[in-house]
Amino acid sequence: MTRKPEADEVQAFREAVRDVRPLACEPRIVHRRKPRPRAEFRRRDELAVLEESITLTPADLEVETGDELAFRRPGVQDSVMRKLRRGQYRVEAEIDLHGLTLPEAKQGLRDFLAGAIFRGLRCVRVVHGKGLRSGHRGPVLKNGVNVVLRRTDPVVAFCSARPLDGGTGALYVLLAAPR
Repeated sequence: MTRKPEADEVQAFREAVRDVRPLACEPRIVHRRKPRPRAEFRRRDELAVLEESITLTPADLEVETGDELAFRRPGVQDSVMRKLRRGQYRVEAEIDLHGLTLPEAKQGLRDFLAGAIFRGLRCVRVVHGKGLRSGHRGPVLKNGVNVVLRRTDPVVAFCSARPLDGGTGALYVLLAAPR
C-alpha cells in the first residue's frame, strides 16, 4: 500500500530538482561484435587428407600380379566373406577400368561407387586388370583400386573374383546396406 504524496510535497520536490540537467557523457558500456571464428587448420587438414587419398604408401604397393585381394571391415562375418568369394551375391553393376591412367581410374571408381551407393546397390564388380603389361611397377590399377576401396567407408568387404568373372583382375565389392 503506497500513499499518494501530498501536493506540498510534490511542489517541494520540484523546487529542489528545478536546476538539474542530464550529464553529457557517452555510455560506459560499448558493445562490440564478437570476432568470427577462424578455422586456421581446416584448409591444411583438407589438403593433407586429399594428398593421402591420392598417394600410395609402400605398404599399399605390396600386391603382385597374381595375388588375390581380400579385405573386410571389423564385424563382417566369415560366412559373408565365403559367399562373396564364391560369387553368391548378385552383381548389380560393373565398371571396367582397363586403359585408364591411375588418376582417371581412381576418379572413375569414386564416381562409380558414389552412384552405386546412391542407388542402394549391395554388390558390384570392379575390373582393374591383372597388370601384366605394367612392367617393373607391378599392377598399378590393382594397387590404386585396393587403396580407394579400403578408404571408402561404405565398402564393407571386397575380394578377388572367381576365374570366370575375371579372377585376380577383378573384384567383388560388397557395399553397406542403405539406411
